[in-house]
Amino acid sequence: MRKGKSATAVLAGVMLLGAMLSACGGNNNNGNASPSGTATAGSSASASASGAASPSATAKAEDEVTLKFYFGGDKKAATDEVWSKISDYVKDKGLNVKFDINFIPFNDFKDKMLVMAASGDNWDLNFDGDWLSYNQMAAKGSYMALNDLLPQYAPNLYKKYEEQGTLSAATIDGNIVGLPWTMKMNQRQFVTWRSDLTEKAGINVAKDSVKTIEDTENLLRELRKAYPNMKLNRTGPLTLIKIREEWIDLNQHGLGYYLSDPSMKIQPIEQQPFYKEAAVKARQWYDEKLINRDAMIDKTDGAAEWRNGKAVFTLTSHEWVNADPGFSDPSFKLDSSLIYPDKKQVNRTPLANVAAINRNSKHPDRVLRFLDMIETDRTLYDLVQYGIEGKTYKLDGDTAVYPDGMSTTTSNYMEWGGQWAFWKPQFMRPTSTYPKDFWLHEAEFASEPINVNSPLDGLFVSEEPMKNELAKRDQAIEEFNKPIEFGTGKDPEKAVDDYIEKQKKNGLDKIIAETQKQVDAFLAAKK
Repeated sequence: MRKGKSATAVLAGVMLLGAMLSACGGNNNNGNASPSGTATAGSSASASASGAASPSATAKAEDEVTLKFYFGGDKKAATDEVWSKISDYVKDKGLNVKFDINFIPFNDFKDKMLVMAASGDNWDLNFDGDWLSYNQMAAKGSYMALNDLLPQYAPNLYKKYEEQGTLSAATIDGNIVGLPWTMKMNQRQFVTWRSDLTEKAGINVAKDSVKTIEDTENLLRELRKAYPNMKLNRTGPLTLIKIREEWIDLNQHGLGYYLSDPSMKIQPIEQQPFYKEAAVKARQWYDEKLINRDAMIDKTDGAAEWRNGKAVFTLTSHEWVNADPGFSDPSFKLDSSLIYPDKKQVNRTPLANVAAINRNSKHPDRVLRFLDMIETDRTLYDLVQYGIEGKTYKLDGDTAVYPDGMSTTTSNYMEWGGQWAFWKPQFMRPTSTYPKDFWLHEAEFASEPINVNSPLDGLFVSEEPMKNELAKRDQAIEEFNKPIEFGTGKDPEKAVDDYIEKQKKNGLDKIIAETQKQVDAFLAAKK
């Protein structure tokens, strides 16, 4: 997952670890976008996509343009050198582009993308996911509609989507507004601890023995007693309690539903009894230092802290319990336990990791031609994913490994954030992080009966009818929800009551009614 996580982000989820146009108006505007309205699209680009012109003739026929991409995480040292090689390679294949590759730390990614979209920035492609800004960006019309462009300029990628049936998840009001990944996995949470440290402290905690919020709390107390000066935990109890309750977030404005509810009644999280329970427990955790005192404002890379031995405990996913976490010290070890193993949880959607084209992009045709090449060209895929052989990776048989003296923590390119949207099962190599058949086993885990597909996969909620109310709600979430979730307030029960009343006055009834109407229509259309 990585997050999308799964990977660095999901790896950030390892440590933990989800634009201002209306859906209707935005989609209409998106639907008007076409290559003919761009600075570089034209007959030569179309000919290249269809194979009607030779690569050399096409390269001469079209001007060089620079494609500006945004990904999540930190920019690695060899990034620009690698993408310069990628540019050279695709130019030889007839795609005359250079790349301007930018990264935004994941903790800031959502907010910065929304601000960039609202300001009318004209970047070309960005990474996104339902755990980041995708739902809001797509619903607000910030991404270009690709119905005509995708089959024209990326026919191979379009065919793959057609075979898998995944485009419906990225379609709003009939408009394709994202390019989903094609992996299958589940992000069930595992309580994870440094087993080398528990052994050193004489803490007897067996693998798979921590199954409930109470078990977790007991483990945290033992770890805090043994390691009073180490950072312990940056996740509040609400995350675990939601799993217990089988509460599914819509990843939109603090709304959700119970997986066990056949009527799919949409409700605000703050009004659920478990929310107040979590608030009280969060305050207890804060007082006992079972949660880091700076957890609410901490923007450090949790993944890096875990890898570098600066954390004792984390919540992570099935992926990162089984992958190599890339510890900086080989003496570090981890153990884990699946939390609430009897509770159902939804699988990650095709929107877990997405490549999206900005509605203001001047070169959507070139972006799509590039993505289509990744779908069919193993050499290009290796360049994009692993970089330059001998400099950023080397091959051990079919396995891509770090060059000598390099590891996850010191990588100059491999495991870059956002790569997950470009993962292609047909080309993925085993790595030191993911051994042979790793993703096959992830798919098998996601197929277990306890893991289910969300009944609302592909739902997009149009925000235009309630945009003013949602703006007020989001502001209150930022101001009041975080102190409640991380236990920094002195009277959590009163804080929850006040927060509920505040959200009611912000137009909650209208938000719930409109959202429920759209959910009901979505479910009816699926029957």
